[in-house]
Amino acid sequence: MSKLRVHLLGVLVLLTGLLTTTGAQPASALPDDLWFDPAAAATLTVQNGRFTDGLGREVVLRGYNVSGETKLKENNGLPFASVADAKKSATALRALGGGNSVRFLLSWAYAEPTRGQVDSAYLAAATDQIRAFVDAGIRVYPDFHQDLYSRWLFDSDSWYTGDGAPKWAVDLGDYPDEYCGICPFWGQNITSNAAVTQATYDFWHNEFGLQDAFLDTAQKTMTYVRQNLTATQFAGVVGFDPWNEPHAGTYDSGQTSRAWEKDVLWPFYVKFRARMDAAGWQAKPAFVEPNLFWNANIDFQKQEGGLLDSTLGSRYVFNTHFYDQKAISGVFMWGKAEDGQYVGDFGTVRDRATATGTTAIISEFGHPLSGSVSDKAPTVYKAMYQALDSRVKGANWWADAASSGPVLSGSQWQWDIYNGRHHELMNDNPNEVQTAGDAWNDEDLSAVRLDDSGKAVLRQDARMLDRVYPSATAGRSLAFTYEDRSRDGSTTLTWNPVPSSLPNVAQLVGSGQYALQVWRSDGSAEPTELHLPASFPNASTTVVSDLGTVFGPPAYTRTTPIATAAEPGGTGSRRLLLTAADSGTLHYALVTNGATAPSAAVLSAARSELASWMASEFN
Repeated sequence: MSKLRVHLLGVLVLLTGLLTTTGAQPASALPDDLWFDPAAAATLTVQNGRFTDGLGREVVLRGYNVSGETKLKENNGLPFASVADAKKSATALRALGGGNSVRFLLSWAYAEPTRGQVDSAYLAAATDQIRAFVDAGIRVYPDFHQDLYSRWLFDSDSWYTGDGAPKWAVDLGDYPDEYCGICPFWGQNITSNAAVTQATYDFWHNEFGLQDAFLDTAQKTMTYVRQNLTATQFAGVVGFDPWNEPHAGTYDSGQTSRAWEKDVLWPFYVKFRARMDAAGWQAKPAFVEPNLFWNANIDFQKQEGGLLDSTLGSRYVFNTHFYDQKAISGVFMWGKAEDGQYVGDFGTVRDRATATGTTAIISEFGHPLSGSVSDKAPTVYKAMYQALDSRVKGANWWADAASSGPVLSGSQWQWDIYNGRHHELMNDNPNEVQTAGDAWNDEDLSAVRLDDSGKAVLRQDARMLDRVYPSATAGRSLAFTYEDRSRDGSTTLTWNPVPSSLPNVAQLVGSGQYALQVWRSDGSAEPTELHLPASFPNASTTVVSDLGTVFGPPAYTRTTPIATAAEPGGTGSRRLLLTAADSGTLHYALVTNGATAPSAAVLSAARSELASWMASEFN
């Protein structure tokens, strides 16, 4: 979007805001909207290698996958048993988990249970649940999910199960009896189970018209969603993930993984993009994934890929997953994750997105929360969030902040309020009722569960999940870091201490959490926004910025440079708003909850230290 269009839109929204301050909010507004919020939420596009909102601000999407329940039969391929549960989950995801977006799982099997006939009841229920999230101010990108191609490939007494394709699609193939051999991890079925590999191969080669059928259903699904949401609600649906974790199944003779991406996978994405356009999703990007093994961190699993021969551009997003298979194996990594463990892996994602002309999102990342390797989880997650925030490890950040790179968007796997309370008949076997964890192939990765009173509660350290992050930057974000002080058992993990060369900043931060953002302004009247975790109540929040110094930031007004406000959606979540209407100016803001009634002298000294540091690092 050109700056002229952005400024004209800003004037229009300003006039709208002036008109609505003396009367009721327009029907399209969310609870807690401020004057600029409706225009900001009107669209999400890719511009200059970044997600941008309707005001041209850089946007970072942070949230969760909702939910692996879609992979189960107990709620017929829906993330939730009811709209009420979806609303409860959306509120908790925003207020407890700090998320502003979700990857919303859908099922081809339930969308098209009979060939050529979409199930309108399923689409209606799924759309109602999507609505619960966009009405809570949460952006949504749906995903037609599959793992191991289909549950109907597996025997009733199998150790494993799958999800994705409908029964009729499996019945067409006359596939061999499924067998994985010695496979302690379900993912080994992807390459070792002949039933899975052959069925997957058939899909990519459009045997029996399978790919055509899927694309037809995808188009009908997208059309239904668009037609059954209001324009404002549909604006909150920001794109579509066509296919989860694509893999060839088997390669043709002489075919490489890179050639498969170029000659098979990419043409599928082009077809899906055309179906998006036909369904009225022209302005929304396709969140396309490369071969799932392109960034595997175990050498014998890694396959060349990453859409190396494709130029994505602004109509696509480079969308990838990352799991530390070494850590999950329990064999290839004995210890725990350390400071900077994944900055190289996530830096590669940033570079690949830049090379393909778009932005990136890591739409799945996580680690088991129970089992033999669960002791690694606190450090693995902390290191992954650290790498989303910056490509520089904590120990080096203050000395090399200018190399931080863009803040990455990401969706943690997963957000399942039914964790530990499932009742899933695995492969329809009444003797294999799954209740524990995620109820799917012995996984247990949900960040949330319901307590005995039905209240959503976190299963992970809130200090790590509910994070400060720059949700919208009016200009160009140059560097960001967040020290969450999350815990590994009773040990507080501090990987990015304030250096001793900044003694007053260190005094302000103390043992508290802190974030620091550096950005260059673009002349916008609208503020830069940082999500404020629940651990940052106004009464203990300090902000030190070139825009001023504040302990206990005031409520937002258009003339207040440092302020707080509720985030849109009525969930109780909050944001810090930093207004700098100049253009081309470097700005910084430190936000911490470590200080108790700091003196004006300490605030002023800390501001001087940060100004000198920024001039040294960025000029």
